[in-house]
Amino acid sequence: MENLVDSIRDLGWGAEVFAAVTITLIARFIAIRILRGLGKHLHKTSNVWDDALLESAQSPLSWFILIMGLLWAVAISNSYVATDLFAEDNLDLVRQLTFIILIMLFVVRFIGLAESRWSEKLARDPTSEQTRLDPTTLAALAKLLRLSVVISAALLALPTVGIEITALLAFGGVGGIAVGFAAQDLLSNFFGGLMIYMDRPFQIGDWIRSPDREIEGTVEEIGWRLTIVRTFDKRPLYIPNSVFNKLALENPSRMSNRRIYETIGLRCCDAAKMGVIVGDVKQMLKDHKEIDSKQTLIVNFVSFAPSSLDFFVYTFTKTTDWVRFHEIKQDVMLKIIEVVQSHDADLAFPTITLDGIEPTLTNANS
Repeated sequence: MENLVDSIRDLGWGAEVFAAVTITLIARFIAIRILRGLGKHLHKTSNVWDDALLESAQSPLSWFILIMGLLWAVAISNSYVATDLFAEDNLDLVRQLTFIILIMLFVVRFIGLAESRWSEKLARDPTSEQTRLDPTTLAALAKLLRLSVVISAALLALPTVGIEITALLAFGGVGGIAVGFAAQDLLSNFFGGLMIYMDRPFQIGDWIRSPDREIEGTVEEIGWRLTIVRTFDKRPLYIPNSVFNKLALENPSRMSNRRIYETIGLRCCDAAKMGVIVGDVKQMLKDHKEIDSKQTLIVNFVSFAPSSLDFFVYTFTKTTDWVRFHEIKQDVMLKIIEVVQSHDADLAFPTITLDGIEPTLTNANS
């Protein structure tokens, strides 16, 4: 080995640099091949952490080998061309900064990939014991961890380049007031986002609406400054988080039941049948497997309308799904028609009086 090194040195500066670059490229090629081989093995496992760890290490490791090889070549050149720029102290500084930055990128990428894989697992099996985190909490934790990693890397890098943290903190105390006034909207949105994560009025995937503002849709993302809501016509709505501090907000996604509240009118000539019809409709609702009988259930004759005798139905379905609710409501309404017609009665048809002519009730089927 020593003879090989001596032979390379005898060939001069160009040969040494070429050898350093060649060894660097070979080392990078071998490292990437090893990681890819491990990746094929680990991809078969159900563990989300090992895949994320390996994938997040590939790019930083590749850059680490390339930069270290480049610095090695620069150090070799420095032995032939002595300059202040290529001084060993400067090269050590670059090595330290490279190490800090690549470690930061590795951890940030690992957090992002782990979050993505955990979210996929949560979407596949939301009731699993291993997936108790909801998407909103998972996103918040990932953002906090990434922010912590970046701040920690900055605090490590500053002393490396000769900037004392104590002096920076002293400057921050003086300039913090001015920055606070200049960025009060940004801070307001930041703390608004923090309150969303703490109070949990909604989470990703929830349907929210506000009676105060024209806000209604599904929450797609909760950021530190903005919350993205996808409206029902599929348009993205970007809402500053500070808005939610002053806003009355409804979260229909957390409703326990959906309500059926309808008024049905019978013909005036069917007045004698009103009591039995109301009773049968109420019994039908109690027996309906999709109606929650534990909730309020009311069926009563309520008013003499101009051309009908009205009773109303007030009940709740077990499901909260929007599409399923309308299917159940349709079934209930059709069964009410069957109950009415089973007693030789019918629904009233609206009538009007013209020029003093007595109003007549018209059969709805005529």
